[in-house]
Order: sequence, then structure tokens, then C-alpha cells
Amino acid sequence: MSILIRDGQVLTPEGFVEGYVLVADGRVASVGAGAPPPDTHAAQVLSARHAAVLPGLVNAHTHLSQTFMRGLGGGRPLMRWLKERIWRLQAAMSAEQLHLAALLGLVENLHCGATQVTNHHKVTTTPAHSDAICQAALAVPLRLTLARAWVDCGANAEPADEILADLARLFDRWHGAGGTLAVASGPLATWRCSAGTMQAAHTLAVGQGSFTHIHVAETRDEVEISLKDTGLSPVQWLESLGVLDGNCQVVHAVWVEPDEIDLLARSGALVVHCPISNAVLGSGIAPVARLLESGVRLRLGTDGPASNDTQDIWEVLKTAVQLARVSALDPTVLPPAQALGLALSQPAVTPGMPADLAVVNLDHARAMPVHEVDSALVFCTHGTDVRHVLVAGRPLLVDGVVTVLDEPALLAECRQAAASLRAAAGIE
Repeated sequence: MSILIRDGQVLTPEGFVEGYVLVADGRVASVGAGAPPPDTHAAQVLSARHAAVLPGLVNAHTHLSQTFMRGLGGGRPLMRWLKERIWRLQAAMSAEQLHLAALLGLVENLHCGATQVTNHHKVTTTPAHSDAICQAALAVPLRLTLARAWVDCGANAEPADEILADLARLFDRWHGAGGTLAVASGPLATWRCSAGTMQAAHTLAVGQGSFTHIHVAETRDEVEISLKDTGLSPVQWLESLGVLDGNCQVVHAVWVEPDEIDLLARSGALVVHCPISNAVLGSGIAPVARLLESGVRLRLGTDGPASNDTQDIWEVLKTAVQLARVSALDPTVLPPAQALGLALSQPAVTPGMPADLAVVNLDHARAMPVHEVDSALVFCTHGTDVRHVLVAGRPLLVDGVVTVLDEPALLAECRQAAASLRAAAGIE
């Protein structure tokens, strides 16, 4: 299907240019300034008037199950939040409830312009629970990576052989499904995982062309546990195992020392920064300025709705800039163009790239007048401003309306299912 997006501010390698984007066969066929040539033909035309045309956004860390847990854990630090609310709700969640929660979370991400999402999947009670997420991702076909969570030490531990067998099953059944679904290893935290299983799961994931996605140094308590148990910080421990490499995604990295930042930079590991979740849980502020200065690869994540409480990557983007500047006492940290790059799936819209695109409305009072498009996007944009979203050339959101399911009907189902979950978990 061919689609013409016209009259927008298109992000090109040279910056924002008023022009058009032609999509064909799932890819960007051409990008041009001004009006499209008179002989341009397309099956569908989308207006980008007074809007920016961007590569789709990336939400590099969330927990889709937590859409049903919003607002139930407020005012608790991480460990109390987990023990008193999250673990109880996860244990009570059925596969059917999880499927609805995932659909809701994917629709929310879609409305916010995300075309790529990494879901750190915690509710692994049965294989059907994991499959329910994957089936949701085929129904709302963003580019989803299911990072299958696991622990083999302490509370809720699984036997190592069962973890590895289920990872292998997921890779075999779902990795590459629909052309938009992927699987990864998702150990929850260093202090809850053994060295041997960590290495085996990482080797399995890398062999499938995938990666390890893990919470690291989110709180000071986590670092102290690691130092007590292993004599090493979480980053140092991963490095000692050979897991800290270009196929490792380190989520949070709030409490990392300068020598650990150097390790992260040399390893090529990706750090996923979740500033709103870190602030809500009182965990701290990641040293973003130092990470960037050291050359660490950085992405942004909303984290789960139980600790954010939305999945609006635009809110995360603005908060990341604010906290980076105030913690460094430097207003020059993360200028808008650089900050925007942390949230996009590609640096610019270019011919030949997969047609994962977001069209973002700037014709509203919060952004007017638009002197600099990148500044208006970073500081003035909400998820509600997203007008159109394409993934692999398929329009999933048009004029703010989801095209792949009945959203009002989904909301009604989710309202009822979330109330049943709360009752089953015994949360008043």
C-alpha cells in the first residue's frame, strides 16, 4: 500500500524541512521538500499540515502488565511497592487479564507515537501468560520485544533449566513473528540471578540475534546487596561474567560510579533511562550528563504504568532534560536536537528506511508560536498531540483513531477486568 504524507515539517539529515514523505511496500520510498511532484500517486494521503513528521519513537523499557496497576502503589519505595502491591497483583493475574492489559498498554504507546516497545515481561506464571503478550502484539503490531523476565535466586525463583527451556520455546515460537515481534532474555536484577544462568541465558539470546535486558543499580539498596554478596557492584558483576557487552541493555543505572560509567562506555552496552519512574519511587537521578560525555549509548523508557503512571514517552523526554540539567547544574546539557534523538528509532526520515513514522501536531496553544521544531517537540508536546502513526508502512493510528481494534470496547473490557484483578489480589 502506498501512502503520501504531505505538507509537514519532515526531520531529514539536514534538519526539519517542509515537505512530503512517500511510503510504498513498507518503506520510505522518497522524501522531498515542498509539494510532491504532480505525478505522485498514493492509495492514501495523510495531512501533516502544522505538524512534524518523524521516525517513530522508542519506549525502551516498560511493563505492560502494569496498565492494570496504575495508582495502586503510590507513596512506597521500591521494595515496599513490590512486596505490598506489584507481586500480589502479578500473582493474581490471569492470562486473559494480561492479554487485555497488554492491548491497553500497546494502544497507549501507539497514541504517544511509539513504534517500538521493549516489554520487560514479569508475569510468567504459565506459558499462556507469555503467549498472551505476544498475541496482543500481533493484534496491535508495534515492533515489540518481549524480554522474558526471570529470577533463579530468592523469592519467586524458577529452576534454571525451566527458565532456559521457556526462553528457547519463546524464541522458537515468537521471535520474528509477524515481522514485528522479537524475544529477549530479561533477568530482573543482578542480586536475584545466579552467575551460571545469567551467562547461559545471555548466550542463548545472543545466539538468536537478541540481547539481555536487566534492571541495574536502580536503588542504593540494590548496589549494597551486590557488594555484600559478590564484592562487586552490579555493573562490575555483569562485566566479570562477560554479559556486559553490546548485546546488554542496562535499565536505570541510577547509582553508578565513574569507573562503572567507563565500563559501560567501553562495553558498548545500552543504558535505558527511566527518569519519571526513578523520581516517583524516590530512587534517584541517573547521571545522564556524565553517561553522555563518556559515550554511553542511551535510550529512554517510561517504565511500567504502576510507577510512572503513563507511558507517554514525550513526558519522559522533557523530564529527562529537566533532571539532567538540574542534577548537573548546567542548562546546556541535552539541547533539544540531541534530546529528541534519544527518543527516535532513527536519526531522520530517509529513503529506504522502514516506514515507522509518527506525525505530531504542533498546531495548538502549548506550542504556538513554533520558532524551532525540535524545541517545540521536546518541551511542548504531549502524547495526545500525535496525529498519525505508521509501522512498516501500515497506518495504525489515523487522525488520532486506532485502526486495528475498537478502542472504546477495549476500554470497557479493561475496566471490568482490572476491577476483577484487584478483588482477586485482595487490594481494597
